[in-house]
Amino acid sequence: MISFDNDYSNGAHPKVLQKLVETNDLRTQPYGADECCMRAKELIKKVCEDDEANVFFLTGGTQTNATVIDSMLYQYEGVIAVDTGHINVHEAGAIEFTEHKIIVIPSHEGKMHARDLRKYLDDFMHDGSNAHCVYPGCVYITFPTELGTLYKASEIAEIYEVCKEYDIMLYVDGARMGYGLMSEGNDITLPFLARHCDVFYIGGTKIGALCGEAVVFTHNNAHRHFFSIQKQHGAVIAKGRLIGAQFEALFTDNLYFDISRHAIDMAMRVKEMFRAKGYRFYLNSPSNQQFVVMTREQADALAKNIQFTYFGQTDTGDVIARFVTSWSTTEEELKELEKHI
Repeated sequence: MISFDNDYSNGAHPKVLQKLVETNDLRTQPYGADECCMRAKELIKKVCEDDEANVFFLTGGTQTNATVIDSMLYQYEGVIAVDTGHINVHEAGAIEFTEHKIIVIPSHEGKMHARDLRKYLDDFMHDGSNAHCVYPGCVYITFPTELGTLYKASEIAEIYEVCKEYDIMLYVDGARMGYGLMSEGNDITLPFLARHCDVFYIGGTKIGALCGEAVVFTHNNAHRHFFSIQKQHGAVIAKGRLIGAQFEALFTDNLYFDISRHAIDMAMRVKEMFRAKGYRFYLNSPSNQQFVVMTREQADALAKNIQFTYFGQTDTGDVIARFVTSWSTTEEELKELEKHI
């Protein structure tokens, strides 16, 4: 059956696999101290235009979010996120498991607004009883958002300005970072992010790697014992070169961006297929996730031949069906989808 269920079902891009084979016989230092990781870190710092960045490799997104957020917070602090934020809806309480509360504020098509963040922080700071409350210690956003929407550069700059005003850190979850960067209309770059947040991660699991995420603490601002915090979270692998080699391949000859652009091209064609058939969309997503509104009968009929996600339902009871493209989506898969809608 053809699948548009997610963007991490396939293995790895052939060039990533080739790099793993080429480096397989190397005897390297463990825990990320190998030459593959060192080269990958330099490539990432170069593309981010941040020579002072601290780069760490972890294996998956939930592990990365829990580890990074825990490293930034004291035990009495929580993380601010919108109600649709990934850590709030799809990580099985991983943040709360580290004993940090997720402080929820409203979302606007998946995005956080700086005015909502400022109001929450202003109200908190002027609350005479705030010593009895969970203290806001950092802010979490995703790019793209859980709903496939994108922040404008000005919106992230405004959020970061609020964070600096209240002396809290801004963390950007980039599980689908490449797909956001290559979306039409996007005006954000990795160098921009390096200047307008305190830490972000570049997702590999969903974009061409077997596994792996690259955490970038901007301007040498990682916790000085971050490696030990990784270790506590089970987030350090002995064969660190497994991830380093993959990111070395992804950030050689523009591969990461080229395969991300492919996913966006495929997504726009999926969007046009449904639009041509008269379907409407839950929202206008410019990224690799498309949210199509259809009747229950239409969704059930399509599910007999095509895998997708039942994302939710509208106020009128129609199904919100999510279709996701990736670096590996093929022409044949698009033709099969078109045949059944």
